[in-house]
Amino acid sequence: MNRKKKLKLKKLKFHPVTIYILLTFLTIILSGVLSSLNFQTTYSTISSTDLSIIQNTVEVENLLNFDGVKYIISNAARNFISFAPLSMFLMMAIGISVLISSGFLDFITKKFFSKIDNKKITFFIIFIATISTIINDIGYLILIPIAASIYEAKGRNPIAGIIAAFCGVAFGAGTTIFVGSSEVSLIPYTTSAARLVDSTFHVSLLSNLYIMIVSTIILSIVGTIIVEKIIVPKFGKVKEKKELVNDDAIEVIGDLESEQDKLNREYKEKRGFKFSVIAAFIMIVIFIYSVIPDLPLSGMLLDMEEDTYLRQIFGDNSYFQDGFTYMMSLLFIVTGLAYGIGSKKFKKDRDVFNACHDNLKHFGGIIILIFFASQFIYVFRRTNIGTIITGIVANVIDSISFGGVPLLIISILLIAIANLFLPTASSKWEIMAPVIVPPLMQSNFSPQFLQFVLRASDSMTKGITPLATFFVIFVAYLNIYNKDQDNPIGIFAAIKMVMPYCLIISLTWLLLLIGWYIIGLPIGPGVYPTV
Repeated sequence: MNRKKKLKLKKLKFHPVTIYILLTFLTIILSGVLSSLNFQTTYSTISSTDLSIIQNTVEVENLLNFDGVKYIISNAARNFISFAPLSMFLMMAIGISVLISSGFLDFITKKFFSKIDNKKITFFIIFIATISTIINDIGYLILIPIAASIYEAKGRNPIAGIIAAFCGVAFGAGTTIFVGSSEVSLIPYTTSAARLVDSTFHVSLLSNLYIMIVSTIILSIVGTIIVEKIIVPKFGKVKEKKELVNDDAIEVIGDLESEQDKLNREYKEKRGFKFSVIAAFIMIVIFIYSVIPDLPLSGMLLDMEEDTYLRQIFGDNSYFQDGFTYMMSLLFIVTGLAYGIGSKKFKKDRDVFNACHDNLKHFGGIIILIFFASQFIYVFRRTNIGTIITGIVANVIDSISFGGVPLLIISILLIAIANLFLPTASSKWEIMAPVIVPPLMQSNFSPQFLQFVLRASDSMTKGITPLATFFVIFVAYLNIYNKDQDNPIGIFAAIKMVMPYCLIISLTWLLLLIGWYIIGLPIGPGVYPTV
């Protein structure tokens, strides 16, 4: 009897929606317990006006009471509507559905990717995913579905493509070959903290450029090895799709009529491709012109109230930053429409809507998943548990008496742990910079290097925390391509899938940072790991 009961428990699998609901209830209960235990911390922040130290004491907010339940109920709709992945996902889903339904994505895959080696495609996906973090989290929304389609067209399991794209974005967060939004959000905290020791200290926008470029390439290479050697073999291949593609490539023409049909199809596809290239080129020119200042009718997407160009394009009130998802969706829609019209796939407006409807029919479940994910994340944020843990970690690092490599290793690992509970890099750095930058500067670490340590540590665990807002998109797409619908892929199963990637990339990050510090290579123009 006991053996049978254990066997049933092993087979018990929860839907990810159920897991998010259970996590929400667990968080509410935990807030009540920790509040009764007076779980709190005190950490320092810096005044932006006079660089004075402000002491902040944060306590757990108890949601296991009348006021807590009232907050949860009254803010449920607001939390859902303001949850960034919801609107961004819907916009990108529409754009990508037009690309797919028009046949454009299928044509591109067969025309270009079918002739490229699988390993090169994986490297390309991970590399683009890594540098996509220059603009927030857009990579999750664009690259995950496209990578799945490419892998499927190549006869590979699309779930492996989803994992490759997700891991490229998540475990390469804040690392790119360009200066982007991370610099704008982190540098003010780094500068303020450094000026507690040196009032004239300046942190350049390019201070992490060299180490970013090198780490992007290394992460892409290591990520490709992980996906090809561990992830792909685990999920196997889609033989049926591969055979279909190969059959199409070596099709034997038996009579004149079938040969003519093939020629007509190829002519339409080439015509559609020409239309789409012209349309995409026009859209891209318009987008580029909209971020160029001081030209007639230009700079539409810039915040011209800012002093520097980088803040104009990546600042808090930047129209480019806020509207980039819509711009990409619009680009995909126009490109897909042009291809569909040119190839005569779309002859009437209803053809577009009917085709897109077929591609969007599975997304109702995703919206439900996003709703419950948003409730869990906002409830957890409300409790302040993540902020308290981050504050405790910062104080622990500050209290360490030794320096050098041991201090660097401990700092990296502790920040990576804190990231599980507070995944937003700027929120962590606001708490940590004033506490750890001054003492570590006195231990000969440069503030610019510490800023990059934060970014690297942040990316180590970004892909294994359900508190990361876009983790739900990963889980959603896993279930779209999951053939066994009776056994949905839950949150912990999704984490298990990426755990090999997480462990190897974390070790890579650790070795890279230690090696760079020991050798003393410049991390940017005129900037070194040490002061």
